[in-house]
Amino acid sequence: MGSILVFGASGQLGQCLAHVARERGTAGLVLLPEAEANILDPAGLAALFAQHRPTYCINCAAYTAVDKAEDEIQLARKINRDGVENLARLCGEFGTTLIQISTDFVFAGTGNQPLLETDETAPISAYGLTKLEGEQVVPAHTSQYFILRTSWLYSEYANNFVKTMLRLGRERDELRVIWDQAGTPTYAIDLAGCILTIIETQNQQYGLYHYSNEGVTSWYDFTAAIFELSQTKAKITPIRTAEYPTKATRPAYSVMDKTKAKTQLGVVIPHWRTSLAVCLRRLAEQG
Repeated sequence: MGSILVFGASGQLGQCLAHVARERGTAGLVLLPEAEANILDPAGLAALFAQHRPTYCINCAAYTAVDKAEDEIQLARKINRDGVENLARLCGEFGTTLIQISTDFVFAGTGNQPLLETDETAPISAYGLTKLEGEQVVPAHTSQYFILRTSWLYSEYANNFVKTMLRLGRERDELRVIWDQAGTPTYAIDLAGCILTIIETQNQQYGLYHYSNEGVTSWYDFTAAIFELSQTKAKITPIRTAEYPTKATRPAYSVMDKTKAKTQLGVVIPHWRTSLAVCLRRLAEQG
C-alpha cells in the first residue's frame, strides 16, 4: 500500500486518526496540518500529490464554525466545496481514493425516522449547505471515493462538546442544556477506526455512507450521561431550542441509519454510551 495523505491533521479527527494508526500499527499516514497543506492552493496540492503519489487521501479539513458560517458563507464555501473539489480533481488524476468527511447538517431534521443515505437533503444552515455542496462536487472528478456523514463528534482531542461540558460542570453549579434536538454522539476515535478499516481492507464499495455511534439521545441526556460517568455534580436543567437562540438553525432530528456502513464496510459500531465511557476514562487518565 502506498502513502495516505491526511489533510487537516491538526484538527480533532486528524489527531484521532494518528492515535488509532499508532494503536493499530497502520503505516503510511502523511499528516498534513493546514499550515503546511492548504486545500485552497491547487499548485501546492499538486506538488504534494506528485511527491507522495498517495493511494488514499483523507480530507479532515473543513470550515466547521456553524454560527459564524451564516455571516461567512463565501469563506465556508471556499473550504467546504472548492477545497474538496481541488482534492477530488487530483484524486481522479492520480488514481487516489478520496475519503471525505461530511455531516448530518445536510438534512433539515424535520422527520422522526433514522436517516438513510438516499433520503432527501435539505440543509437549513450555511454550514450544512456548503458541506452538501462539497459532497456534490466529488463524483464529477473521481469514482473512487467514500463520503462519510457523521454527527456530534467528540474525543479527548481538540475542543468539543464533551470537554466543554466537563469544564462548565466544574465551573458552574447549574447548566441549561437543550433537550428537543435528537441525534447521536460520535466518538471520533471510532470514526477514525472506520476510516482505517476501509483502507486496511482495501474496500472498493465506493459511495456515500452514514457513520455515527449507535443509539439516539438529546444534548440534555448526553450531558447527563457525561456528568453521571464522570461523577460531575452540577445540576442540569432541560430547555427548548427556542430558549437558546443561535445564529444558525440546527436540525431537530438527525439520527442516521448505519445499516449500509455495517454491511458494506464491515464495521462494528459501538453504542454511544459505551464509547463515551472510554473517552471519559482516557480524559481522566490524562488528568
